[in-house]
Amino acid sequence: MSLLMSMAAFALATSITPGPVNVVALGSGARFGFAASQKHVAGAALGFTLLLVLIGLGLHELLVRWPILTQGIQWGGVVFLLYMAYKLAMDDGQLEAQDAAAAPSMLYGAVMQWLNPKAWLACVAGMGLFAADGEAARVWQLAAVYLVICYLSVACWAYVGTFFRRYLGNARGMRLFNRAMALLLVISVAYLLLA
Repeated sequence: MSLLMSMAAFALATSITPGPVNVVALGSGARFGFAASQKHVAGAALGFTLLLVLIGLGLHELLVRWPILTQGIQWGGVVFLLYMAYKLAMDDGQLEAQDAAAAPSMLYGAVMQWLNPKAWLACVAGMGLFAADGEAARVWQLAAVYLVICYLSVACWAYVGTFFRRYLGNARGMRLFNRAMALLLVISVAYLLLA
């Protein structure tokens, strides 16, 4: 298998699997539609790629020297994701309020990746596998592959979310969906903490 194929397979395995960013993309697709969700999708892909490049070019060394930073990032991400789950679980599902809301922004998608422990683990593992020596050309090659794969993976989740729209035409359906998304976020957090 060629190096690019290996990179693409790794990127797909880490990007398409359920996680907080993908859960938000699913919810955004269901609530706001595919087109409106593209800001979140692009932000998530760009945010992840920037994190990957920075880790490949030396941020990992800083984290190794100061492990308290890694713990702080992980716990900050946990708190942020649990807060999102709480907000979803408490949402009353009133459609009028949903109409006034806006789909997650590009910045929101990028920040979510930086607070997502799964993203940090994928970046460190990816660089360890494909660019352990820190060779800049290899770092940028992995980043280019990841940008495309991550974008397409998160976009798939937003697209799947659009199929739920027909069932969310009332407050009860929206409440159930929001609570299901909240539960998925909590499960994601639990998985990340136990992994």
